[in-house]
Amino acid sequence: MCGIAGVWSPRNHHADTDAIVKAMADKMYHRGPDGWGSHVDPANGLAMVHTRLSIIGLNAGDQPIFGREDDATDGFVMTVNGEFYGYKQLRGILRTDGYQFNTKSDSEIALKLFHKHGFDFMEHLRGEFAFAIFDEKRQRMILVRDRFGIRPLFYHVSDKGFFWGSEMKAMLAHPDVPREVCPKAQLHQMMQVMVPGMTLFEGIHALKPGHMLVVQKTDDGFDVEEKRYWDAEFPLDGEHDDLPDEEHIENVRQALVESVALRLEADVPVACYLSGGIDSCSIIGMAAAIQQSPVKAFTISFDDDRYDEAHIATEMAEKAGADQDILKLKAVDLYGKNFEDAVFYSERTFYNTLGVAKMLMSRHVRDVGYKVVITGEGSDELFGGYAQFKADYFLHDPAYAETSAGADMKERNKIFAGSVLAEQQISHPAFEEVMGFTPSWIQPWMLVLERVKPLLSDEFKAKLGDYDPIAAIAYSLDRSMLDGRHVLDKVQYSWIKTMLEGQILNWGGDRVDMANSLESRPAFLDHHVAELAMRIPPHVRIRDGIEKWVVREAMKHVLPEVLYKREKFAFMAPPAHTDEAKTVEINKLIDKWLSSEEIAEHGIFDEAKLRQSIEDYRKSDDHAQNTRKDIILNHAIALHAIDELIGA
Repeated sequence: MCGIAGVWSPRNHHADTDAIVKAMADKMYHRGPDGWGSHVDPANGLAMVHTRLSIIGLNAGDQPIFGREDDATDGFVMTVNGEFYGYKQLRGILRTDGYQFNTKSDSEIALKLFHKHGFDFMEHLRGEFAFAIFDEKRQRMILVRDRFGIRPLFYHVSDKGFFWGSEMKAMLAHPDVPREVCPKAQLHQMMQVMVPGMTLFEGIHALKPGHMLVVQKTDDGFDVEEKRYWDAEFPLDGEHDDLPDEEHIENVRQALVESVALRLEADVPVACYLSGGIDSCSIIGMAAAIQQSPVKAFTISFDDDRYDEAHIATEMAEKAGADQDILKLKAVDLYGKNFEDAVFYSERTFYNTLGVAKMLMSRHVRDVGYKVVITGEGSDELFGGYAQFKADYFLHDPAYAETSAGADMKERNKIFAGSVLAEQQISHPAFEEVMGFTPSWIQPWMLVLERVKPLLSDEFKAKLGDYDPIAAIAYSLDRSMLDGRHVLDKVQYSWIKTMLEGQILNWGGDRVDMANSLESRPAFLDHHVAELAMRIPPHVRIRDGIEKWVVREAMKHVLPEVLYKREKFAFMAPPAHTDEAKTVEINKLIDKWLSSEEIAEHGIFDEAKLRQSIEDYRKSDDHAQNTRKDIILNHAIALHAIDELIGA
């Protein structure tokens, strides 16, 4: 795991590029504290920088990586952030083809594979990664991001050059990268859901998951082409794999065991995150069976029994013989400077302080001496685990249309009303057009948006004009991946393209783990597992109202009975309004970042309306409405803080 950044500016090369590159590297020190390297080439106007977290090839993995004249990769330069699994076998194959290697790390295979296969090389790469390859002879740059967006990668192109980085703060260390905040992006962050590729800053884009960017030098600048090399493609309704249940179960079991085994490979010890969900518990069970020594398991415990799953995680740890380490978090831990730090590292706002909790956990894991953890993200996305997915399945699938399954499920999950579940059914014409219905997962955020709109200043609304963020999200989805699909596949696809990358893998994943130089490896998001999962019929993913049924059956013998039978429980931190200590802490942030001076400086909110909303929130005892206002306050605080925190 590492950080990468760079600039290609053939016509505008700075005399002080060495100092600029060092500043860019310094902004990513947390991503690679074990060393850094750079390549500055004034003749081509090129500078590439890499900060290293040594996981594989501890003493022989320095970057950038250069091609070799004796295997025809001369003139290639590459920097990589991430891991490639199965690299030893690929190295062996490439050697028989005549390719020679400069390092013993996994990263170098990408350079050789690109030379050998051209743009078809991605089908040979398996893992979590983001990387850049410069081809001097053809005068082109290739940026690549993994299939789900597990690793971040951003870029900006202008007449001053082409810029890229694992984090925007590294790019912003270059004087030619713009710092203007985008009002549309601010609105999206206030309602939680971003348009794929959008960032907080005008002109800075996130490379989309499953895409590569080909930047070709021309006579007057650059020609930039975005290529999609992979997508979460579900089969047409009725064309899923028609197999006996036992075969689906065994296929899932084998795929997951292989994925976990690959992610246990490292030249440093590997631990696991362990919550009370079947995903991380399954990983612990598989890891314990694969490796000889006890698995190290790290668990977060909250000071609110309604949200705390540590007791279930402990039962799993005992069953697997794992060495469990529980980090107990209190209200004061989730706010103040820790809240601000999570904003700094995430480079976006968040609706719940779970991201703060995960950042504190990653700090604890590093303090104990681990650099790598296997995590459970992706299981819900691929196997139909979220309550929002079941809500649509129950509502739109004929098998459930006449039952009370949906209402019963919402009653059991009413603690999450106002956040992940809407209290009422609402719709939007753009989603009705694109998907045939408005998915349940976006409805709570539509309600947040309705609460946000009256709080906005006239000046900010003028900047937005008639912009419709819900329509922008809906129309960003590829209709060809939705048309003719089952309702469950539609909602899973729409979530994968938006919330998985923008939320789960951002402030719930890489950004808060790498804040403390910790590499997280989500085993369920192995693309071999994903391609298998997407071909499993919906009624095997969700069976008789039981989410992730096929995963439960595949892992039945490693899970405690209580967990095997337990309904999915959303993993989130207790909202601020749930006890007085948290209210005290968020009030301190309100006083600091929502002061009259801050409101006037940023111009987003109408101060009188925002103050009244906060006052109403403090007097209310409506859980759903207060949860929604917690969300708005978290976003508002972060929006005011973020540009100052990241130095924009």
